[in-house]
Amino acid sequence: MAEQRKIRVAVVFGGRSSEHEISCVTAGSVMSVIDTDRYEIVPIGITHDGRWVLTSGDPERMAITDGELPSVEETGTELALPFDAGSELLVVEPGAVPRRLGEVDVVLPLLHGPFGEDGTIQGLFEMMGARYAGAGVFASAASMDKVFMKALVTAHGIRTGRYVAVTDRQWQRERKRILDDIEALDGTVFVKPARAGSSVGITRVPDAGDTEAVIAAVDAAREHDPKVIVEAAVEGREIECGVLEVNGGSPDVSLPAEIHVDGDFDFYDFDAKYLANSSLTIPAEVPTDVVAEIRKLAGLTFDALGCEGLARVDFFYGSDGEIYVNEINTMPGFTPSSAFPQMWAATGVEYADLVDRLIRTALSREPGLR
Repeated sequence: MAEQRKIRVAVVFGGRSSEHEISCVTAGSVMSVIDTDRYEIVPIGITHDGRWVLTSGDPERMAITDGELPSVEETGTELALPFDAGSELLVVEPGAVPRRLGEVDVVLPLLHGPFGEDGTIQGLFEMMGARYAGAGVFASAASMDKVFMKALVTAHGIRTGRYVAVTDRQWQRERKRILDDIEALDGTVFVKPARAGSSVGITRVPDAGDTEAVIAAVDAAREHDPKVIVEAAVEGREIECGVLEVNGGSPDVSLPAEIHVDGDFDFYDFDAKYLANSSLTIPAEVPTDVVAEIRKLAGLTFDALGCEGLARVDFFYGSDGEIYVNEINTMPGFTPSSAFPQMWAATGVEYADLVDRLIRTALSREPGLR
């Protein structure tokens, strides 16, 4: 009798977004704990220019070393983009006929930012009939776009901070009105790419009425995304909460964490997140009723956006005593030191079990349109 093969898990990482390197770090951590007695890992990197390559799965080559961030090697064996019918990978080598690498049972798309966390790659997997972990097309797109995310959760009665959306067309044609709307936010504002993560491209502007500073901040954000969001600062504490899908029931929600930003930084930007000594308190030291409300709102936000698999919901616990949803991440940072796994470890789900749960949840879902 032929020996039953292992479940083949394609781990996809890298990508075309500005979060390419953080995606590599996430993938290295995840691959280091996948149970290789049960699963065969197929490491697939997407280069900065969008090429798919069969690459190294060595976690040590995808770690932050001496402040240097990893990236997908350009020299990997190139793959056809990315599956043919039946979820089979095709290998493309110079001067050779494309050959089948074999069937993939499930995909872990460990991609952050545009072209990975925004519904684009999710649509590709659905067209190809591949099972994959995480949110579907719409939930990924809506959650990634901070403007639509805020509109949707507000429609469900969930509080968010005040903001102004800046589309490319508006910035070109209605700049005076946009600047007036931003000035009306009053006080400190944060200018962000609407569809980026890891705090890439964010500028803190102390005075919303400082037109020159606001224009410079919007232009800086537009280098990452033609759509920008300008948010009024919320005075208070930054709290995060992890969410996991439960088939047929309300999602599981972790204990919340409070972020403490390294004193050398004005806010929780990219360097403060990944290259400094910012820290977390888990569980967040807030009143018991506030913990309960944050966990409830995390689950409601997950459901309001139609998320699946996993998400991290970020809040402000305002000095006014109110709780505001700030963002939701459908593929949060996933290294052992990232907030999402740490919150689940404090809740009783260890890192390896968390990864296994994501794989098993994805395997249980039928391929195709969700």
